[in-house]
Amino acid sequence: MKGRRRVEFLFVFILMVTLYIGLFMATSIMTTIMCLVFYSLAILVICYSIMLEDRTPQHTLLWMYVIVFFPVFGYLFYLFSGQLYMKGYLFKSKRSRDRDEWKRLMHREEEQDISFLQDGQLRFAEFANHSSLTPISTKSKATILKNGDETFFEIKRRLLQAKKFIHMEYYIFRSDRLGKEIMKILMDKAKQGVEVLFIYDAAGSLTLHAEDINQMLDAGIRVKPFSPLKYGFFNQKFNFRNHRKIIIIDGEIGFTGGLNVGNEYLGEDKQIGFWRDTHLLLKGEAVYILHTIFLLDWEYVANEEVLDKYRNDRKPIHKKDDVVDGALQVVASGPDTQQGIMGDFYYSMISSADYSIWIATPYFVPDEAIRTALRVAAAKGIEVRILVPEINDSFFTQYASRSYFSELLRYGVEIYSYKKGFLHQKIIIIDGNLASIGTANMDMRSFHLNFEVNVFLYGTSSIRDLVAHYEDDMKDSFKISPVQFYKRGLLERTKESFARLFSGVL
Repeated sequence: MKGRRRVEFLFVFILMVTLYIGLFMATSIMTTIMCLVFYSLAILVICYSIMLEDRTPQHTLLWMYVIVFFPVFGYLFYLFSGQLYMKGYLFKSKRSRDRDEWKRLMHREEEQDISFLQDGQLRFAEFANHSSLTPISTKSKATILKNGDETFFEIKRRLLQAKKFIHMEYYIFRSDRLGKEIMKILMDKAKQGVEVLFIYDAAGSLTLHAEDINQMLDAGIRVKPFSPLKYGFFNQKFNFRNHRKIIIIDGEIGFTGGLNVGNEYLGEDKQIGFWRDTHLLLKGEAVYILHTIFLLDWEYVANEEVLDKYRNDRKPIHKKDDVVDGALQVVASGPDTQQGIMGDFYYSMISSADYSIWIATPYFVPDEAIRTALRVAAAKGIEVRILVPEINDSFFTQYASRSYFSELLRYGVEIYSYKKGFLHQKIIIIDGNLASIGTANMDMRSFHLNFEVNVFLYGTSSIRDLVAHYEDDMKDSFKISPVQFYKRGLLERTKESFARLFSGVL
């Protein structure tokens, strides 16, 4: 891997030197010709290597054009933004290790009866089970948590009840009021003898102060950054971020969903305003699967084996007050799994719909397959609703998302703009009886670059809560009129077209 990177940067050096000597230095004709020959050979080799990556013809030609017309800066941009294939090298050992563990887990699993599922649910369940290597559980329970107040109240309450261990993993964890409240609970628990393992993403949690990290370490908490930036720039690891949000408490309670840890997730950021989000509390066997995802990440960042310690730490639902209905499945995606697998899950869900497809996402940058599935569904008379925030926290994602509206509106897809505040939840509801909730947005970064985790719900009562919440969100939204959208000005269309150019890395 290091040898490959050296070769790539050698080509950058060749391009720079030969181009400078050939065009800007007063040298002999023979020297100039030789420089231009080496320059041309370097361009040909780079284009040939891009061709061998087997991208789509459009993407292959696009990168070739970039290299030919902007050789030095274009190649550097390619190295740090365009090499999605690099994850196959960067995370090869983690992916192999994780896959072996999931295979062992599936081999030990007892086959559970899911014959009660409806046809659409069953089709998706069979695909998800085969593709993800994670089991479907009928002995688990999922509880929907709406927005920050409800979510963090429950998280703090459960953390205070921890007796054996707290394992936590976050993309964004801030050193603000909320972050310090949770850190204090973690430090108090660590001093009481509770094992606390904490992973934070080095890029997402840039505002997590070193002083706070040191205090946690002094209290006995084991803290590890995911993909530290100082080690990742020259091997492109900085481009692959851990977007997961996971809390495991004593192997009995699990949390995951859209909310990171920061005051803005409570709606306390004046610039952002009200924050609409959804999180999930898990009990039962599904907690073990979520825990396994965390432990595999911990083994990667800490370089130690811990899975065996918790291998038998699973607790199926059996209490009368925890009524189990339907089934659910916890699925990880990212560079440590099959490439683009979360996009495949979303496509499969959409394709399984018979009556309705409801989507809520803050970042709507779908690939061609998902756009096609949405268009076909709407053309067949299936109700397709897409809910996005009116104002986004990123210029590129806001306008790149809007660039896809025209083709979808033309086929009858209903698009709603959430105007109460910033909508950050990542929800898909199919036919009112199949749903996805988790950390993955509907964009290329979540499909190809980020480490994500989603929970798929099959006929659970919690889906009714998602449906009710989605209908409430409709009241705080306005439907985008196709006629009015088509009349938008040239400046708006220019912004959309420009932002769409960056869809591949959004």
